[in-house]
Amino acid sequence: MATVTYDKATRVYPGAETPAVDQLEIGIEDGEFLVLVGPSGCGKSTSLRMLAGLEDVNEGNIRIGDRDVTHLPPKDRDIAMVFQNYALYPHMSVADNMGFALKIAGVPKADIRKKVEDAAKILDLTQYLDRKPKALSGGQRQRVAMGRAIVREPQVFLMDEPLSNLDAKLRVQTRTQIAGLQRRLGITTVYVTHDQVEAMTMGDRVAVLKDGLLQQVDSPRHMYDRPANLFVAGFIGSPAMNLVEVPITDGGVKFGNSVVPVERDAVKAAADKGDKTVTVGVRPEHFDLVNGESGGDGDKKLSKGEHAGVPVTVNVVEELGADGYVYGTADIGGEKSDLVVRVSGRSVPEKGTTIHVVPRAGESHVFATSSGERLSD
Repeated sequence: MATVTYDKATRVYPGAETPAVDQLEIGIEDGEFLVLVGPSGCGKSTSLRMLAGLEDVNEGNIRIGDRDVTHLPPKDRDIAMVFQNYALYPHMSVADNMGFALKIAGVPKADIRKKVEDAAKILDLTQYLDRKPKALSGGQRQRVAMGRAIVREPQVFLMDEPLSNLDAKLRVQTRTQIAGLQRRLGITTVYVTHDQVEAMTMGDRVAVLKDGLLQQVDSPRHMYDRPANLFVAGFIGSPAMNLVEVPITDGGVKFGNSVVPVERDAVKAAADKGDKTVTVGVRPEHFDLVNGESGGDGDKKLSKGEHAGVPVTVNVVEELGADGYVYGTADIGGEKSDLVVRVSGRSVPEKGTTIHVVPRAGESHVFATSSGERLSD
C-alpha cells in the first residue's frame, strides 16, 4: 500500500492556451478512497491519467509512496486501472481475463489460479469463471474488471467512471460493493466520477475540480456543511443548494419580507470589500414553512394575520415517499428566483398554490457575490 501525492502537477495539452490541470496539490493517505469529481472538462480524468502515466506532466511532480513516478512508464508504477468500458477480451473466459496480466508477467499457473479464485470469491464471480464476457451482465463484467485489478495486488487502484455504463439501480448496488471492497482490501484508491451523489456516498474524501483548478478537498460531510465557494455550494448536494443574491441590512440580510440573521463577520467582510449584497445559500431541507403551513419538522406556526417569510409559487412537486421537493418561484428583492424546498411527503402542497418559507436560523451560508468565496464560518 502507499500514499499518493500530487505536487503542483500541471498538464497543458499541445495547442491549448490554458492548462487542463493547473497546479494540482493533493496528498492522499495510505488506504484512503479519494474521489475526484466535477463537471465535464474540469480535468478530473486528466488528473487520473497523469497518475497512471497515460498523460505527460508538464510541471510539478507525482509521487506514489516515496517514489517520484512523474516520468515513469505505466508498467513501472504499480497501479491497476478500472475503465468505464470494462476493456475485457471477448475471446477469453472470465478466469483468463482476470489472470491475463499475471500470465504476461510470468507468474506460475498455480499461483494465478489461486489469486483468480480468491478474487472471484470476494466478488461473487466463482460460478462465472468459465464463461465468456458476452454471457455476463454489465454489472458482472464490471466486477470482472475489478477482479483483474485485484489479482495484481497493486499499490494504488485507479477507477475512471467505472459505473457510468450501468443502469440506475445497478449503479447504487455496485457503488456499495466497490466502497465495501476497497475498505476490506485497504488499497489506496483514486476514483473519478461526474456524479456528485456517487462521490459523496463512496469517498473518504472528495476533491472538487473546475476548469483544471482544485476548488476544495474535504470529507463529504464537511464539504456539504461548509462548501468553500459558490461553485462547490452549487455542485455538491442533490437537489442543489439554493443560491440567492440579497442586500445587506441591519442585523443580517434581507430575504424577501424577512431579515435573516447571519454572522457579523460575514457581513463585515462583504462590506469591507465594498459589496452591498451577498449571496446566501440555503439547502432545500433548511427552509421552514410559516403561516401554519406544514412541511417538515422545522415548521413555524404564526398567528392569524401575521405575514413573514418569502412567498413561493409552487410550479412542480416531486413526491419521493418520505419527502417531497417543491420547485417554485419567489420574488426576492424585485428579482424572480427559483427555489427548491423540501417538505413532508405526507402533506405536499398543490401545484399553483403559494407557500411561505424562511431560512432556518444558523443554517444559511454566506458568500461574496463578487468573488464567490465563503464568508461565513
